[in-house]
This record gives sequence, structure tokens and C-alpha cells, in this order.
Amino acid sequence: MRARGVLAALTAAVLLGGVAGCGSDGGPGGDGNPHSFAELKHWGFTEWDHWAQRHSFRNPVMAGAWSAETMDQAPPQQPAPAPESASAAPSPSTGTGPGPVPAVAAQPVPRPYTSYPASGKVFLTAPNGGTGQCSATVVADPANPGHSNLVWTAAHCVHEGKGGDWYKNLVFVPAYNSSGAASDHHKASLAEVAPLGQWWADKVITSPLWTTEGTRGGDAANQYDFAVIKVHGPEGESRSLEEVLGTAVPVWFDAPREQLAIQAWGYPAVAPFDGQELERCDSGRPAARSFDAARPAMLVIGCTMTAGASGGGWFVDGPDGRQRLVSNTSIGTQAHTALNGPYLEGVARQALDYISRK
Repeated sequence: MRARGVLAALTAAVLLGGVAGCGSDGGPGGDGNPHSFAELKHWGFTEWDHWAQRHSFRNPVMAGAWSAETMDQAPPQQPAPAPESASAAPSPSTGTGPGPVPAVAAQPVPRPYTSYPASGKVFLTAPNGGTGQCSATVVADPANPGHSNLVWTAAHCVHEGKGGDWYKNLVFVPAYNSSGAASDHHKASLAEVAPLGQWWADKVITSPLWTTEGTRGGDAANQYDFAVIKVHGPEGESRSLEEVLGTAVPVWFDAPREQLAIQAWGYPAVAPFDGQELERCDSGRPAARSFDAARPAMLVIGCTMTAGASGGGWFVDGPDGRQRLVSNTSIGTQAHTALNGPYLEGVARQALDYISRK
């Protein structure tokens, strides 16, 4: 793999730099942050709006910012390293770990990727100018059925975390490199790597627990490492993202852990992968993993995907047989044997409902 930009091994927020973060005053006139996890659990639309207004995301369209070459050269956002004990046994220093999960080898998804256009890539620029890439999924919009412009990814793919700021030039590319024209880093045209266009981010919502606590090492903030992006289409495109793609995946909140057979998708970019191929792990039933027992335990699956898969969707078949999203890749082990993703419950539901209504 070609390492470019500001790549640091196995960190949650690879792109360095940023601006001073916000404090913890959750009262009127403050920055709207919750004082505790218990407080965040009881937030409604008003509290989310109060927080969002004080942590505004600005992402003006920069024509030509992402060419086929600059997308190819963007280094991956690394999932933070879960201690090896995270996939083997409980550890007093890292919280409750799962039982052993067998490593599951990632398998290439058959082309063309336009047959599964809900999966794609997010590209971003850090405040200091470094670039990055993540994986993401188009999800259904509760307030606009059939007309979704919402994309689900990891929080560390949209915000630097504690003491940092939002990333810029945030764009979603569905079915990236669908035909394989850019495989092995071959030179390809923009139309070949972005066959369904580049969708620019207008709004972003994530958990305040990530923006106030997120670090470059796996910890309790990763238990809420999720984000939702609202995008708009290329110039001249009046249809919604869901209308163009013909699909959007519903999110299943509070899914019964013991009934899940998880399939994780993403674009891993660290060797033996190169970021140009969509991969999947048929991982089956997840284990659990927690840094803070007061917060919902993360889901843990065996999977050999590497950095670049961050933000990629974890899917299961719902009670009606339709595919649903239940998590996203957040952190992984240094040996690349397991991935951890947040369990999506009430807080994640509130975040999706908020950006849907806005």
C-alpha cells in the first residue's frame, strides 16, 4: 500500500491538527454538551438541536476537490486499536471483553458494485489539510421514506474527537470503483470511480460523547462511534440519493443481540488490501465488549478487514427478511482478527431522528 498524508498506525483519528474543542457546559448559553451519559440518554429533539446549533458543521462545495487521483491517494481513517484482550478475555484495564471470536477472512464482493449501491466511501479533509477515507452506507430516512439523503458512518470519520473539530470537504461516493477500473491503483477517470456521482455533505450529526471524549485509542467513546450525514446530489441532480440508487437500508435499533448473524462490509485499505475493493465478512453471531459498563456494550465480530473499513455497515436480515443496518466498524485488533462496532439503541435513534427532521 502507498502511505500518504498524515497516516499514523492504528489510531481512531489519524488526521492531525484541529482547533480547540468545546467545554462541558450543557446549560443555556453553553455549548450544549451533556454532563453525563445518563443525561444524554434522555435527550429529545430540543436538546439535540441546542447541541447542533453550538457545534455547527460547515462544508461549502469545493468544485474539483476530489479527483480520481486524490481519492485514490487519501490514506484510510484507522480504527483505533482494541487491546488484544478485547477479542480474547476480560481485562481490568480495558473493561469487559468478549469471549474468543474466530477470525473470519474478508471476501471480495462481486462486481459491479452498482448492484449494491448502498455501500460506498466517504472522503474528507482535516483542518490542517490532510485527507482521509472511510466506508459508509446509505440508510433510510424516517421522515422522508423513499427519498433518503442520509449516509451512516463512524464518528471518527466526520470529527476529530476530543479537542478537535469537524472534518471538511466531506463527500460520499456510492459504489466507489464499481467496475474495477482503479483496482491496483490504476489510473481511472472520475466517472469510472464515482459512477453514481459525488454527494456533498450538508449536515452531520454524531454523538456528543465522541466529540467530547473521542481519542486515538479504543475507549468508552467508541461505544458511541457513529455518525449520520445528510448529503445533496451533484449539480443538476434533483432526485434524492435513494431515488438515484434505488435503495436505502433501514436501521434496526435495539436489535436482539442473540438473534443477529452479522455481515460486515467495507473498503479496507491497509495491506493486504488497497482500498479499491469492496469486501465483506460473514461473521455470524457477535460477542460483546465494553469499556464502560454503564453504556451499551459494543458488538464484536471476527473479521480480517483493516483500516479504511471504518464506518462500513454491519447488516443482518430483519424479522421481515429485509436487510437492516445494526452497527458500523469502529475499532479493531492490531492482529486484524476482529472488529468492534457500537450497539445502536436510543441515543443513536435520537440522532437519526434529529437529522431526519432537520
